Amino acid sequence: MNALLRSIAAALALFAMSAVAFAADLDLEVSLDPASRRFDAVAEIVSRGDVTFTLHDALSVRRATAGGRPLRFNRVPFQGTTAAWHIAAPKGGKVRIEYGGTLPVLDASLDHRRVLGGMPPMAGPKGSFLSAGSGWYPHPGGLFTYTVSVSVPADQRALVAGTLASETEVGGRYSARFEFDAPTDGIDLMAGPYTIQEKTVPRDGKTPLRLRTYFYSDLEALAPGYLEDSARYIEMYSNQIGAYPYSSFSVVASPLPTGFGMPTLTYLGAQVLKLPFIRATSLGHEVLHNWWGNGVHVDYATGNWSEGLTTFMADYQYRERESAAAAREMRLSWLRDFAAIPDGAHEPLSAFRSRTHGAQAAVGYGKAAMLFVMLRDALGEEDFRRGIQRFWLKHRFAIASWTDLQTAFEDASGRQLGNFFRQWLERAGGPEVTIADARASERSGRWTLRIALDQKAPAYTVDLPVEVVAEGKREVRWVRTYREHSTETLELETAPQAVRLDPDLRVWRRLSRRELPPILREWMIARSPALVVASADSSLQAAAENAAQAFFEREPRKLTASSLKDSTDPVLLIGLHKDVDDTLARLQLPPRPSAVGNSGTAQVWTVDARESGMRLAVISTADAASLRAIARPLPHYGAQSYLSFEGAKLLARGVWPADVPVVKVVKEP
Repeated sequence: MNALLRSIAAALALFAMSAVAFAADLDLEVSLDPASRRFDAVAEIVSRGDVTFTLHDALSVRRATAGGRPLRFNRVPFQGTTAAWHIAAPKGGKVRIEYGGTLPVLDASLDHRRVLGGMPPMAGPKGSFLSAGSGWYPHPGGLFTYTVSVSVPADQRALVAGTLASETEVGGRYSARFEFDAPTDGIDLMAGPYTIQEKTVPRDGKTPLRLRTYFYSDLEALAPGYLEDSARYIEMYSNQIGAYPYSSFSVVASPLPTGFGMPTLTYLGAQVLKLPFIRATSLGHEVLHNWWGNGVHVDYATGNWSEGLTTFMADYQYRERESAAAAREMRLSWLRDFAAIPDGAHEPLSAFRSRTHGAQAAVGYGKAAMLFVMLRDALGEEDFRRGIQRFWLKHRFAIASWTDLQTAFEDASGRQLGNFFRQWLERAGGPEVTIADARASERSGRWTLRIALDQKAPAYTVDLPVEVVAEGKREVRWVRTYREHSTETLELETAPQAVRLDPDLRVWRRLSRRELPPILREWMIARSPALVVASADSSLQAAAENAAQAFFEREPRKLTASSLKDSTDPVLLIGLHKDVDDTLARLQLPPRPSAVGNSGTAQVWTVDARESGMRLAVISTADAASLRAIARPLPHYGAQSYLSFEGAKLLARGVWPADVPVVKVVKEP
């Protein structure tokens, strides 16, 4: 036993003093050989009569017993890559199920979209991932507790969410046992050639907090920083919400482009972990999921609230701490993503379950986070904070819905919020409001400003900030509108000169075309995208088709360059630098923008043609290899208007300037 394992064994002895054995709903013993992908397991599950569960097609039940006596079992048709198994079992006691098989090989070529779409249980020497929904164990149904003992070759390490109860390395095998005594809805198993680093944080009156990293050798130098920041985030959210609900937290490197938060751990892509900003952004987001989504479970039948609340309390609040401008930029990015959703593709927030494509992310993350921005503006910081804490205390380790959130905020604030939640959750899209006219009159040294608001039917009830410009001074006033046409009146001490609607972007709404610089996501999630390849080189054409497959969420139709200007659909033009420039010049289209110039090996930009309505995006590349290099990272930059790359490395990015409409005030006698 090496020094690390000896120290761990000593620490475990101390932890064991306070440990209390519990009767789990599911006990698993797992043996995994990543090289051969061989998987063998024994499951013991509490019997309430006949047992039915699903397993991935790669796995089969070999034997089932209860009290040592064999039970009849059979495989029944189900769907997809899973099979249903039925065991005739008596009530009471436990059913022992022996099963196994050869797992599918780890597919390291999966991109982030295919990862989000669901994966089979996969194994390989570089990493194994058996996700909770992949059918690698018999699910007891509902929320359940479990123990898992897992054994892998000595050059591997394996884990599941839970408290590490024991850990040994004997006879060329590494074994670990985990206990999870809080109700949960699934088990994810991870393994890989990891090196473990650990940090223990004392906690008053509680079991010390064990922090770990399971990193590949090339990531070891990053481990101390991840441990320190994990401790900082846990302390921060414990103060904001309530005590951290577990006794451990681990950061685990993934060979896939994952960004998953499970109870007690996060599973982040190895390449992502290397990025310098991840500790300041994504890490905190995944830590927070120990409260939202894992500590309080989502009632998916009524919509997923956890991603929006986590985005608001993590990603967005980090921006708020950075600066008001950074927070506004994030709100703008949500509204830009919303505007990029094609007509007819909008869904209500209550329909959001999980992110599998860009339109769902714009709603489930952006709209949901903006709902909490607007709710905090309406309630005030103190009542909002109390609502969050009430929600946590009441629903810890239980399933909760949007209605439960509404109730918590109503109890904290003493306000009825039914109309607020109903319209933002159940209506697809968002309000489209404009200032039709602004007129002012003076009487006895005071000014009355009348603002005519137009709203597309059916109207929302919405509180709107209006910026009033008067003699070099700017003041924000809030008005409420609930009709298609209304006139709101403000009393002022000085003569108003101009007004702007919601210039700080604090309301979920459809922005005007002038406020919407074109971003790449408009093309990515387009319902009928088109592709033009400007270069005749065969290798470039093949690379262009592969890049387009990664870039678009739908299959693009192919156009010739001569028909590009006639298309009303979003078009992606790809070619070598000279061919791109020649095509743009020949068709009298806007030339390569100075913001990208000729920097790097590839440049990407949207044509800012808001007046003409043209919808053109361009990828200009030095050669086919440069184009292949950006195919994988490109879909991650949908919120940008332009990019430049050196190989796969991002050199620059940005968004074309936006223009908030200003309405001049007409002075009346």
